[in-house]
Amino acid sequence: QVQLVESGGGLVQAGGSLRLSCAASGRTFRRYTMGWFRQAPGKEREIVAAISWSGGSIYYLESVKGRFTISRDNAKNTVYLQMNSLKPEDTAVYYCNAGPDVGTVVRGFGDYWGQGTQVTVAS
Repeated sequence: QVQLVESGGGLVQAGGSLRLSCAASGRTFRRYTMGWFRQAPGKEREIVAAISWSGGSIYYLESVKGRFTISRDNAKNTVYLQMNSLKPEDTAVYYCNAGPDVGTVVRGFGDYWGQGTQVTVAS
């Protein structure tokens, strides 16, 4: 069992930055691929980024490439999403997800979900 708790969301002006954190419970964190998803009002949840347990395999949504960076610290059981050059269209609830591999997480079939953290980008 893995419990995920996101933090770091908030209100920011367009062009600004935020860093999201997802703290995981359980000693098996390092076995999981971790992902960040987002869901904007009236839209489906979409994958934003994913990182394998070693950090050797990383996936990004095309629209965030060059602006967002996913990373993880297995010693701290934490995964991060550094978001720079934020745009109003990045406004959404951001969710942390854990699954067995990058392919499974990217398709949205990871086993565990956090409660989400709101990110609002003002124009």
